[in-house]
Amino acid sequence: TADQIEQLHRRFKQLSNEKPTLRKEHFDSIPDLEFNPIRSKIVQAFFDRRNLRQEEPGLADEINFEDFLTVMSYFRPIEPDMDEEQLERVRKDKIKFLFHMYDSDRDGLITLDEYRNVVEELLSGNPHLEKGAARSIADGAMLEAAQTCAGPMGPNQVYEGITFEDFLKIWRGIDIETKMHVRFLNMEPIAHCC
Repeated sequence: TADQIEQLHRRFKQLSNEKPTLRKEHFDSIPDLEFNPIRSKIVQAFFDRRNLRQEEPGLADEINFEDFLTVMSYFRPIEPDMDEEQLERVRKDKIKFLFHMYDSDRDGLITLDEYRNVVEELLSGNPHLEKGAARSIADGAMLEAAQTCAGPMGPNQVYEGITFEDFLKIWRGIDIETKMHVRFLNMEPIAHCC
């Protein structure tokens, strides 16, 4: 709505210190992101050209307000009057955004190493879990993904990684529509250090 766009514009201006573009370092002042274990992946996702719906690959150095709106559209809530086709499109967009967060080399495939990296980052704040345990969790999840997506595999077969189509299968039945949101859009003052 116009009110939501106006609120996002105020937040954009607050984050960018009234500048016309945002850079990655502007996200350093967001308290809700400070202790998030996958903070770097979230911030990178805002600058990933795939999420900005740009043709060229890679990461942008800065984003303008239109780019910010494009990324924020992935987090918009489900509207009660959406039909099944609209709901499916919103769901697919949200899952694609997540896929891009995992696919750090931007080759269209989430490899075991990329998946391990995300799982290790997610579990890094748990003092009772060793790095080896996090790797085992990631390996088990990747094995489950292989079985879900590729079916039974022979002893000499190797699962190269999760494609976007595989990722859609994995997320089937999970209520991503209501769970994927951003809390840092509140307009609370951001503490700036001199």
